[in-house]
Formats: sequence, C-alpha cells, structure tokens
Amino acid sequence: MNAFQDAEAAFSANYHEARAAFLEAASAAGAQRQHHACPARGPGGEALHTDTAWLGDPGAPKVLVVLSGTHGVEGFCGSGFQVHWLRAGLHRQLPADTAVLLVHALNPYGFAWLRRVNEDNVDLNRNYLDWRQPPPDNPGYRDIADAVLPARLDGPVAAEAEAVLARYRQQVGELAFYRALASGQFIDPQGMFYGGSGPTWSNRTLHAVMAELLGRATDVTCIDMHTGLGPYGHGDLISDHEPGTDAAQRVRRFWGDGVSESRRGQTLPLVQDGPTHFGVTRALPHARVTFGTLEFGTYERDLGRAALRADHWLHRHGDPLGPEAAPIKQALRRQFYPDTLDWKEAVLFRAHQLVRMAIAGMQGASAQRGQPVRD
Repeated sequence: MNAFQDAEAAFSANYHEARAAFLEAASAAGAQRQHHACPARGPGGEALHTDTAWLGDPGAPKVLVVLSGTHGVEGFCGSGFQVHWLRAGLHRQLPADTAVLLVHALNPYGFAWLRRVNEDNVDLNRNYLDWRQPPPDNPGYRDIADAVLPARLDGPVAAEAEAVLARYRQQVGELAFYRALASGQFIDPQGMFYGGSGPTWSNRTLHAVMAELLGRATDVTCIDMHTGLGPYGHGDLISDHEPGTDAAQRVRRFWGDGVSESRRGQTLPLVQDGPTHFGVTRALPHARVTFGTLEFGTYERDLGRAALRADHWLHRHGDPLGPEAAPIKQALRRQFYPDTLDWKEAVLFRAHQLVRMAIAGMQGASAQRGQPVRD
C-alpha cells in the first residue's frame, strides 16, 4: 500500500467509527492492545476510551510513539494515519530492535463531543506542567478575559467584545495578542485555553502508559499529531527542544531541514511549557527522547478562534445537545478536519514520510540536508 491508496477508507466520520477501525486494524496486525476507560461519557451516554497498540518486540530498546487526539476534535487526522499505517502492514518492516506504540484518542471526550478540550474544559497542551510548581501567569488574558468569551455570539454584546479584542490587538501587536489569548490561562476553569488545576485524566493515562511500556526503552521518538495551524494541508514538524542540545540536533538529523524550531522563532512561540513534549521528556529521564509535534494546516487562524469561541459559548451558555449545537459543531469539525481527499492525502504522505525517517534515524541514518541551518 502506498501513501495514497485507500486514503478515504482510513479516515472516519466520528470517534466511535475511528475507534472501531483502529481496534480492528490493530488486531489484524497482531498488536498488543490496551484500553483505558475515560471517566466521561459521549453525547449519547456511551463509554469512551483511549486505546494503545504495540507493534514489535515488547522489550525493544527503541520505540516510536505516535499520538492522536491530544486535542479531541483534531483526532480525525491522527487516527486516519494510525489506521492507514496499520492496514499497510508496515509493522512487518520494523528493525528487530525497534517497536511502535500507537496511542489512539488521547482525549476521547473531545473527539466524541467535537471539542478541542477535555471533559474538564482543559486544553491538554497546556496541562503537561511540573505541577509541583505554580502554573505560569498570563496577565494578558486577564486584560481581555471578558471579551474572549462573551455571553452572546451576536448582537451588541458580541460586537463590543470584538471591538475590545481589536483594540487590544492593535495596542500590543500580533504576538502579544495571541500569547494573551492562547498561551494558556489558569484563572477561569470555564474559559478558553484553560490549563487545569492539576494533571488531567488524559495526562495521567499517558504517564501510566509510558511507565508501563517505555520503562525499559533507551531511545524514544514521539510524534504528536495536530491540526489547525499553518497553510492548508501543510504538515509542519515543530520541535520544542532547546537549540544546541543533543535532542535538537537529533531532530535535524532525523527529519532534516523540514523542521520548525519554536525556540528559534521559526513558528509562533505561544506556549513556553505545558504541551505534550514536556510531559513526555520529563517522564522518560532514562531515555534519549526525540519529540516532534506534527501540525497540519487547515483554515485561517481567526476562523479557528471564532469556531473555538462558539464551542466554548455553547458548553458554557447554551445546550450542547440542542438544535443550536449542530452548526457550531459542524464549523469546529470543518476547521480542524477539512474532510477532503486532497487534505487526507497530504496528511498521509507527510505522516508516512516522518515516521519512516524517524525509524531510520533511530537506526543511525541521517536525513539529507540542503543549505544547513544553525544546529
């Protein structure tokens, strides 16, 4: 199977279809599976799970981890790739000392309900903090909190909120505006980009999976799949490793020049701590960790902000099971999952490419380089 064959069939219409496809593909591939029951329920009261599939030697020292659904509604993308990879039988080509761990729907609540956040309204990519320390402050969010999520989405209240945000944006500039809005806040549990008050269920579940399955691994490479930022269909491999470190150099060795390093300002540096990168690297001090966040672009950032705001409004002020929910959920789904063949083909091509390069990199191969950037 090549990167485009059966592209449509690998992607699902909803969380439950995606889970069934993943479990069936994992079983057919002979994977060792585990199931972690989420404390929350789906829109119809149904059970939700994070599932894992392990391919390769259980004691393999080298492990590639591919995560889907950290931001629930973005799970269509990562799930589609995981299913496609399993169905392609690529696990049969793994080196003897290398295994693959697929974590499906890390945030099953958000996937099922078509939300970015989890059952506690927490953005998981703001939650992987060292909770022994106070969470980071975001004074900018306090300045605009009331305008970020107004009580109404239309009429004078909404218009005034947009005017407040526009004035603030003009006053502080684009970078400071998006940092205030989206870098994470810890003062309003019902607000947008809330980071939580401690490790969430998904955070604890991922740590339990790592403790059980990666305790003996000495070389761990992780790809966390996301959508919503960047040009349509473009897969940007983002590194949060500090420049000059061995990990940053491995990222370049594994994936070449097609990497954006947030610490060099090559992608919008919104979040200084809290993404999955930090949870994984802190949890595996015994291993050599190489981490990349794979972000697939969809539509304009401001359309995403509007879709997220409407969803937060629905769950805070409206009825997520009422008639007003359908257009809001459809807009959010479209923003983070365009559901077009060309976009799915782009996802599969880039994800297969980066997984292939990661496995080769763990075997000592180096990506071809063009004009070198500073390493």
